[in-house]
This record gives sequence, C-alpha cells and structure tokens, in this order.
Amino acid sequence: MSWNKYNLFNTTQRARVPNDANKTLYQQKWASKKDTRSYHGDQITERQWQSMFKTRLPTANTKVGGVEPHPPVFSLTFAEMERRLDFIVFRSNFAPSIYAARQLVGHGKVTVNGKPMPYPSHRVTDGDIIQVEPTSVSTLKKAAPKEGEEEAGSAVSKAPMEFVPKPFSQPFLFVPDYLEVNYNTCSTCFLRSPISRPGKTEIPSPFPPQMHALAYEFYARNRK
Repeated sequence: MSWNKYNLFNTTQRARVPNDANKTLYQQKWASKKDTRSYHGDQITERQWQSMFKTRLPTANTKVGGVEPHPPVFSLTFAEMERRLDFIVFRSNFAPSIYAARQLVGHGKVTVNGKPMPYPSHRVTDGDIIQVEPTSVSTLKKAAPKEGEEEAGSAVSKAPMEFVPKPFSQPFLFVPDYLEVNYNTCSTCFLRSPISRPGKTEIPSPFPPQMHALAYEFYARNRK
C-alpha cells in the first residue's frame, strides 16, 4: 500500500474479477488469498496474520427493508489488521506508504496515549490516541520565509507548517470512518473496529467482494 504512481495503476487493474472458470475451487481460494494478501499487509508474515485472523467478522445492525443493499461482510476479512500501529499511521495520511509508516514507528516518531511505541505490530484498543511528530510527516513542509524574516530565525522556526501534497496521492487522501484525525496536532483517535453497513464497507480495498469471500473461506477452512 503506497501512493506510488505505479501502485495506483496496478490498483485500478485489480478491481476486475479474474476469470477462474478453468480453476478448481481450491485454486480459486488460494489465488484470491495470494492476491488480497499482496495488498493487505504484504509486510506481515502468514504466521503473524493467521494469529490475528478471526472467523467472526464485525458488522453493523441493519434495518429491515432498507433501501441500500448491505455489502458482503467478507470485505472485512482483513479488519483486524487495521488495529496495527503502522496501518493507522498510513490510513491517517501521515506516511506515503505502509513501509514509511513502519519506519516512522520504528524510529520512535510515533506515540500511543503519550508514550513512545516503537513496535509497528502493536495493536491499539478503542479510544487510543496515536500521535506523529509533525516534522516527520512527509506532506508537511516549513513555510518559506517572507522578505525581512531571513534574519529572524526563531520566528521562522515557530511558523506553522504547510501541507504539500505528493504527486498521484489524491485518490488515497481520505480518512476511514473508524479513525478521527486531527491534522493540527498530527494525531489520530482509533474509534472502533471497521464495520460493514448498508451502502458501504469501511476498509479500503481494490479487490471485488468475491475475492475477499474466497480468501476468507481459505483461511477459515485452514485455521488450526
């Protein structure tokens, strides 16, 4: 997961449902597992992921006779990953890639509830506050000094930082509903686990629901 232009192109290609008519059901499950895992947490080993995987997926209560259809709950197969600290830093748009987010965490630039947390695999609980050092956010730059301010170094250092978006980052600059981000303080509050409700699912993914369903069945069947 990153804002790279090549990743953006590849993401658009992944939205198509593959033609698996000549494959067995197991081959379809394995291929869907491989493709979805290559996007959702490819930096996480299979052993780590299977320790997080839950067969019971989160959802939301829906009204009977609703107008909007309820999306498949299998789109939440990788919901537990969204509690990881590196995922939260990336979803909050504080890092241009999941790998850069891991680097920020590992270098001690991220705190959880005011305490340094150097472990990208740390899973937060509901209500935790995650904060990133503003000087480490790649999209924040110091404002250029105005005329006559070159000599006033202290005044320039205290000047607010400006948001400078990176090329091709616009499709990724959104905040999921389960996060509450304050860009003035570079902090995020993890509200709850991602859920599925009528008309939308809260986990960003380029893959169609059918592939998530096959990936879920693969892990649920092979869970020890």
